[in-house]
Amino acid sequence: MSNDAATAEAEGTAETATPVPEPIPHGLGASLPPADARAKTEGTFPYAADLWAEGLLWAAVLRSPHPHARIVSIDTSHARDMPGVRAVVTHEDVPGTPLHGRGGHADRPVFASDVVRHHGEPLAAVAADHPDTARMAAAAVIVEYEVLDPVTDPEQAFEAEPLHPDGNLIRHIPLRHGDPEAAGEVVVEGLYRIGRQDPAPIGAEAGLAVPRPDGGVELYLASTDPHGDRDIAAACYGLSPEQVKIVVTGVPGATADREDQGFQLPLGLLALKTGCPVKLTATREESFLGHTHRHPTLLRYRHHADAEGRVVKVEAQILLDAGAYADTSSDALAAAVAFACGPYVVPNAFIEGWAVRTNNPPSGHVRGEGAMQVCAAYEAQMDKIAKKLGLDPAEVRLRNVLATGDVLPTGQTVTCPAPVAELLQAVRDFPLPALPKDTPEDEWLLPGGPEGAGEPGAVRRGVGYGIGMVHMLGAEGADEVSTATVKVQNGVATVLCAAVETGQGFTTLARQIVQETLGVDEVHVAPVDTDQPPAGAGCRGRHTWVSGGAVERAAKMVRTQLLQPLAHQFGMSTELLQIADGKITSYDGVLSTTVAEALDGKELWATAQCRPHPTEPLDEAGQGDAFVGMAFCAIRAVVDVDIEIGSVRVVELAVAQDVGRVLNPAQLTARIEAGVTQGVGIALTENLRTPRGLIRHPDLTGYALPTALDTPDIRIVKLVEERDVVAPFGAKAVSAVPVVASPAAVASAVRAATGRPVNRLPIRPQAAVATGT
Repeated sequence: MSNDAATAEAEGTAETATPVPEPIPHGLGASLPPADARAKTEGTFPYAADLWAEGLLWAAVLRSPHPHARIVSIDTSHARDMPGVRAVVTHEDVPGTPLHGRGGHADRPVFASDVVRHHGEPLAAVAADHPDTARMAAAAVIVEYEVLDPVTDPEQAFEAEPLHPDGNLIRHIPLRHGDPEAAGEVVVEGLYRIGRQDPAPIGAEAGLAVPRPDGGVELYLASTDPHGDRDIAAACYGLSPEQVKIVVTGVPGATADREDQGFQLPLGLLALKTGCPVKLTATREESFLGHTHRHPTLLRYRHHADAEGRVVKVEAQILLDAGAYADTSSDALAAAVAFACGPYVVPNAFIEGWAVRTNNPPSGHVRGEGAMQVCAAYEAQMDKIAKKLGLDPAEVRLRNVLATGDVLPTGQTVTCPAPVAELLQAVRDFPLPALPKDTPEDEWLLPGGPEGAGEPGAVRRGVGYGIGMVHMLGAEGADEVSTATVKVQNGVATVLCAAVETGQGFTTLARQIVQETLGVDEVHVAPVDTDQPPAGAGCRGRHTWVSGGAVERAAKMVRTQLLQPLAHQFGMSTELLQIADGKITSYDGVLSTTVAEALDGKELWATAQCRPHPTEPLDEAGQGDAFVGMAFCAIRAVVDVDIEIGSVRVVELAVAQDVGRVLNPAQLTARIEAGVTQGVGIALTENLRTPRGLIRHPDLTGYALPTALDTPDIRIVKLVEERDVVAPFGAKAVSAVPVVASPAAVASAVRAATGRPVNRLPIRPQAAVATGT
């Protein structure tokens, strides 16, 4: 055959050959795609708002228009008499414990009875045949109020009349570490304010309650803590926990507490009273009024440093506005006080922290709570030290950074990897982005966009830094435990674990763990409900650590069951056998078989728990080993600021992060980018305004979320994989710490561009106008 003929035959074969499919990512370290990615992309994924049941009724909740008022009377007769209305419930219809709440604080009523404590507090709920009828009936409930002056300034809460039977002070933490007489050659001070950020979930908050024949109720919710929600609901309904079941529906992302219990609990009451399924889909306004927000915070700081820029002492006062109820404010305050000095070595620290009740909307868990607020303040202080000493801001930070083996102001030794210096050096040395050209074609690069009012000559570029730290899992003695079951039958593995997939990727991780451990390709994660053992809330990276650890232990137990007969047959221990690429082989090559052959006809299963080492509460001096582990992140921000009109454009954010181990590269990258983007919103746009306690513009028009056009170039320049030996797989939480560090970095960059102090987040235009312009 000639060369030409051979080439033609090869080309013909190439044209007709069936393309070889790319191998599917497998096991830990691979970018395994989420199992529900296709359904979500096509719009067929079932969220809570999509639920339906035969004989469905619709619910609506009446909420207070006042932030503070005494309830004189509630008249539901007009609503009850409306055609189509099946039930109206108020505080009088709560048969069990009337209080609920998160974070161990049951201080919030299901319905206000005597006093309204915040704008949007529930007073009554209605079930009707049609959603419009339910809304009209809720509006027909007549409430007579005696309007009271609201307490909206947290500093006034100390002297104000008690807003709650438990008083206005939720918690006070005084931290004492080192010598109170220590002083430095340089002293810088600052007063900082952090605004109220709303989680602003894009997906509608919704739920369905279905009565059970045994007198109980099933709640179908996008819950992130199903067992916690079940226990609260059972107590309010006067039922045993076994009579209340929560089935977790699709969660459309969660950066905080996903559900407002102010409508979860009325749903069950209405279903029990009517004997019919009842559904509620919250409007955007109801979401803003109902769920918790990030704690607005007032911070006063004084840093002492020596002539080389090394911090000698930190003094700070931190005041968290909890709003009307405690929720998770105690936990947020503990994080704020413990991390008030940041990831820096501070030999002497004296911190006072308070969380107080006001008549503002309730505050609760939002990514990086407590740690985010103090990061903005302590990083501003580091910039002030650098400016006063004429030093490079990055260099001042490098002279103070924390490392493994150092001691926190709480007295806890940092035993986990803490490569803070490596992270900061990585972002500092990363090449800066090119400057925009002063041409009409590149006007879009200017702050304000293509139609911006500014002039190119007024634009100044600034570079700033933010270094953040967060704790993982619960703290101060919280019992962090999760249970998982792994079953294998007919070559297919199933994972049962009550860890809710909130977008953090747990279900994907669980599949990867089982694939890695058992060599089984097809792995399913069962839907979550409270018939399964508890796994805890989906926050602070706990499901990667605790629930992932439980899945791994269960999978290893199944692995032993699988390998034991083979090991016995060949007279060796199971430790001498390995599973890889679907094959089981011995160390000496004598045994070689497939996982499928070994599993033939067998049904194997195991259940395991994971419980990290215990922690302890902070004592009366703010001392104690309160945290299981910590994660760190360094970010360099580059911004362009129009110093005449104060508009800011974030050009680039360079990120270096301590991740322990990369378990899913694509998923990890997405989590970091999402956290950074959320931080940009905190820095520049997101502020839920509440003049005199009233939520102003409770919609996505008045509340400015960053869009794709506002998102800067995000460069992940380094991921430090130094495994934490006490964590399963050695991995760390990744999504919260970028949220903590990025607002501080943006503020630092605006400071550098304008010469202004920038002591408030979000940054207002007037704060970005340079002095003398």
